[in-house]
Amino acid sequence: MSRVKLVWFVPEEALDATRAAVFDAGGGRIGDYTRCSWYAAGTGTFFGGEGTAPALGESGREERVAELRVETVVPESRIRDAIVALRLAHPYEEPAYDVYPLLDQ
Repeated sequence: MSRVKLVWFVPEEALDATRAAVFDAGGGRIGDYTRCSWYAAGTGTFFGGEGTAPALGESGREERVAELRVETVVPESRIRDAIVALRLAHPYEEPAYDVYPLLDQ
């Protein structure tokens, strides 16, 4: 089975909701283990343009917010479902996420 790595950035209070959404969509399984992920703290930055409504901070100025970087694996066949679930569970207007191909050996 081909897998990808899904990485997203989220405020701590939304960590459990976003992880649960991605896991329910098929992510986070490694062998006989489920709900597998990794996360670390960092600082996210953004500048909300005209017409934005940031969940944290305000539009029209550069913001710095405490966030967690979360990583998990997702079967390639389930990545679209995982992204939809992540976006629905995420508090941001435009959640930042990345998808990386993995080489299974």
